[in-house]
Amino acid sequence: MPVVLFTFGGRPFTVAEAAAVAAAVLALLLFLVLVSLVRQSRARAAVVAEEALRRDEMDRRLRELVRVQSETAGRVQSMTEILAQRQSELARAVSDRLDQTSHRLGETLSTAARATHESLTRIAERLVMVETAERTLGDLSAQVVSLRETLANKQARGAFGQARMEAIVADGLPRGSFAFQYTLSNGKRPDCAIFLPGDPRPLLVDSKFPLEAVTAFREAPSAEHRKAAGQRLRNDLLKHVYDVAERYFIPGETQDVALIFVPSESVYAEISEHFDGVVQEAYRLRVVLVSPSLLMLAVQVVQAIAKDARMREEADRVRAEVAALVDDVSRLRERVGDLAKHFSQVGDDVQRVIISADKIARRGLRLEQLDFDTPGPAPSATPE
Repeated sequence: MPVVLFTFGGRPFTVAEAAAVAAAVLALLLFLVLVSLVRQSRARAAVVAEEALRRDEMDRRLRELVRVQSETAGRVQSMTEILAQRQSELARAVSDRLDQTSHRLGETLSTAARATHESLTRIAERLVMVETAERTLGDLSAQVVSLRETLANKQARGAFGQARMEAIVADGLPRGSFAFQYTLSNGKRPDCAIFLPGDPRPLLVDSKFPLEAVTAFREAPSAEHRKAAGQRLRNDLLKHVYDVAERYFIPGETQDVALIFVPSESVYAEISEHFDGVVQEAYRLRVVLVSPSLLMLAVQVVQAIAKDARMREEADRVRAEVAALVDDVSRLRERVGDLAKHFSQVGDDVQRVIISADKIARRGLRLEQLDFDTPGPAPSATPE
């Protein structure tokens, strides 16, 4: 008879039944343990596979980063070489430009110095001519005593006045600035025409003078004869002044002033002293009586005007060259400023490229040092 081991719910359980139940429970526990082990192995295999995939992905990303870093380093190297080459070219261009500017500046200064030296030389020559003219005046004053004998003959007197006037004009003015026996549009031929700088209208000079009446006035034996000779001289002078004013004044073609040359200082002084009314009437008609010294002075004034005009032309030319030089220097300064800005921009670009390369290198280093066994917070993005 089977032995009852215990009673449960009013039903007795034998040892065999209890053993069978225990075996079933044990078998069920074993089954559950096996199922749990299988599930753990599968989970472990999935984790290993996932870690393998993550490791492969990480290796692929590391290789990609290394490739990008290599390409970036190559580009930086190429850019550095290009920038160095461009900097050398710019330095060479600036040096060439500075050499050209210095050469041009030297040529301009040399030309200005040469022109100034020539002008000073011409001024010195003119001063020598003035001194010569002063000595000539002294000689002429010493020869006034013999003027009466020379002027005794009418033809000789006319030739003397013409020759003296021509000598004074030709000695004081350069060729091309005067003309003797110049023909006007009305057919009249004044003894001399003087051309002023910048004005096509000539200044006319007449060397014909009524010296016979002057001689009669000087040699009058009595006061009555002297008065008659004085009236004759006044009439002859006024007639000659009116003739000059009528023949030699052409609007737009000649100057508004004409000269009558008196070939003797003493005669001119006597006319100025005793016939002031004639002189004033001549002034009113814009006709001026001049002695040899006054004609020399007028010639020197014309010479000074011509010299001043030439010096103004040279000064304008020098001023234009200096203005062009200042413009070149201003353009050079602007271009050097642009070049400095370009160098500054290039330096900033290279600095940005170096900063980006440093950031890539730091990120690669962090990826190499990353520990996959201990999860951690994702790295924060560094602003570019």
